[in-house]
Amino acid sequence: MSPSEYELIVETPTVADYCRLRRDTGLSPKTEQAATIGLAASLYAVQIRHNREIVGMGRVVGDGGCFFQIVDMAVDPAHQGKGLGKRIMTALIDWLTIHAPQSAYISLIADGDARYLYAQFGFAPTTPKSIGMYLKRTGA
Repeated sequence: MSPSEYELIVETPTVADYCRLRRDTGLSPKTEQAATIGLAASLYAVQIRHNREIVGMGRVVGDGGCFFQIVDMAVDPAHQGKGLGKRIMTALIDWLTIHAPQSAYISLIADGDARYLYAQFGFAPTTPKSIGMYLKRTGA
């Protein structure tokens, strides 16, 4: 499969595609209820389509002024290694360059080797100045 067989589309994924890609790529699962609410709050989203199937996605969320976060970066394992993650990131960064004020804080959480992709776009670890934290919810 050549990169030309893949189409980048500016569109928020469906709940079904979102949940499937998160599951298939090892991201934490989300309920349909959470996905429905969260996807509607996207500031910007792109997908990669191969034939009729969505095989990649990425979103920007935030308050639209001070804080932006890149989330849900996912490429189906069967389609990895073809530069699709880079295409998704390029689209997200291009949008942020236009829409995020100069003083905005743009962040993401890098899982595993994804940090090498993000470093290509200027992202750097926040440690030791700061450290990412989260609140672990129980009963989910």
